[in-house]
Amino acid sequence: MKIPTDLQVLSDIYEQNYISFCNFSVSDKSRANKLYVPIDIESIAFKLEVDPDIIFGRLYYHLEEKYSYQKKDGSWVHFFSLNIGGDRHVVNFPLLASVLAGLKEERDKNNRSMFFSLFAIVISLSTLIAKVLGG
Repeated sequence: MKIPTDLQVLSDIYEQNYISFCNFSVSDKSRANKLYVPIDIESIAFKLEVDPDIIFGRLYYHLEEKYSYQKKDGSWVHFFSLNIGGDRHVVNFPLLASVLAGLKEERDKNNRSMFFSLFAIVISLSTLIAKVLGG
């Protein structure tokens, strides 16, 4: 079974919750905070075909550790939290969007490098074949 990447997990969270993030209203009271959006771990796990504890662990033990940070005033900006304002399993949506953009940019850079490397190999092989056949 293939383990989903951070890019896959975060993309799915972003796609499932973008509308909810944008439609937040203080008067609506559908959630406690605009920035921290509750996510459906079971739904994400189902889509990615893994056990929900894999997704939870990835968010809680890995991504929270990697992307949360302490501000100069000593307060923390969490990437993922178990509970904020009564909302369970929440992600800092603007931070998630930034991390996701960085992961996509890195993926695109790697894909471009791979393309140019393969292109260089094809040119080299073509030159070698032309030289062998021509000489």
